[in-house]
Amino acid sequence: MVKIKILKNIIKSELNIRTEKNFPIEGIEFIDINPLLIQGNTLEEITNLFVDEIKDKNIDYIVAREARGFLIGTVVANKLKIGLIPVRKKGKMPPTTVAKEFDYVKEYGKDTLVIPKLVNEEYKNKNFYIIDDIYATGNTARAIKKAIEDMEGNVLGIGVILNIVELNNDKVFSLIDINEE
Repeated sequence: MVKIKILKNIIKSELNIRTEKNFPIEGIEFIDINPLLIQGNTLEEITNLFVDEIKDKNIDYIVAREARGFLIGTVVANKLKIGLIPVRKKGKMPPTTVAKEFDYVKEYGKDTLVIPKLVNEEYKNKNFYIIDDIYATGNTARAIKKAIEDMEGNVLGIGVILNIVELNNDKVFSLIDINEE
């Protein structure tokens, strides 16, 4: 198991994060934040920290990537009383419901994501905030941001539970910053 050095932690509840070597492929260290979601008090704290970060930004929609991004994005959007835009892998939504399809490079390969059409409006001039669980290289969030901007929407921020700072130089809102020891 790789040792994780915590550089920043604004979560007051007990941190329970697991890691798994060589998952999903050889050479990748999987960071499992599910224990943070399983603990009710920690999930509530995480939700409230995101709400406090976002509430004054005039956001129209939370954008969340499957699968774990959905979990946090949904509760934050609900608490803010705004909509959630689920970003899915290609093939998970009927083609007629897709507003934009785009490729991106992740830590261990390439993938294609799709963003759904909005209901009775366009992305143009709307304000979005991207939420995900972990920010590693940042390629996924940057690809989602570019796709929204290509549709003339405004991305006003990116927030994550855990940022692996040694893998990126990006400014994102994060609850926990880590590096490997």
